[in-house]
Amino acid sequence: MSSYDAAAPSFDRHRALPHGVAPAIRAAVHASVGEGRQPRLLDLGAGTGRIGWPFVATGDDYIGVDLSLGMLRAFMGRAECAGVPVRLAQADGQRLPFPDATFDAVLLIQVFGGMPGWRRLVTEARRVLRWSGALVIGRTVAPADGIDAQMKRHLAHLLKAMGVETDRRNVHDDVRQWLGAAARRVNSVIGASWKTQRTPGGFLVRHRTGARFAALPEPVKDEAMRRLGIWAGETFGSLDAVFSEQHLFELHTFKFAEEVGC
Repeated sequence: MSSYDAAAPSFDRHRALPHGVAPAIRAAVHASVGEGRQPRLLDLGAGTGRIGWPFVATGDDYIGVDLSLGMLRAFMGRAECAGVPVRLAQADGQRLPFPDATFDAVLLIQVFGGMPGWRRLVTEARRVLRWSGALVIGRTVAPADGIDAQMKRHLAHLLKAMGVETDRRNVHDDVRQWLGAAARRVNSVIGASWKTQRTPGGFLVRHRTGARFAALPEPVKDEAMRRLGIWAGETFGSLDAVFSEQHLFELHTFKFAEEVGC
């Protein structure tokens, strides 16, 4: 049972990407991988297919893996509605059911967050990667002073005051530096860029469905959201105040084999 199972039914509704962003990410991944032939792709943490769907819809050699059966069911439902076959597997990313050197590219997109034991996940990803393959990590980057960032920081402060352990530090940068030290070649690109409208009230609704927050006891969630709502109303003037923010999607590709000349 994964903490993301409870979040699966509402995940796409609250965290959908704007039209065209996911296909742009797919194009950036293919350009970064740089395979002349169709690469075999493994997507670790495939979730509901929010990012993986364009790979499936265009007939890529794609396999999606996630620990959450609920998220995979949502992905499968998307494929069934479109009448498109999809290959998905429920598995722990730290113990993958694939032989060594199976894939041309392994994707680790939006998976790290405050993940403990990320070295085991990355080591396993490299195990199933072919010697000439590429490991791709990626995430959405929002403004450090944006509404979501300010709300998250204050929520962490409130939870700490309530005696609740807050979310662990995002380890994405640690992963990037660790892989960069081992890689022969690193390529970093902005795969997509878009403007989005954010409101404090929208954050309250969206964050309550987040996997880690949703796992807290109901009284704790209710009190934390109540306090955060009061603070946000006083800070921003209204829970419905609209703020336009620029979001980016960054991708870092790591290749570990030496380049072979002609």
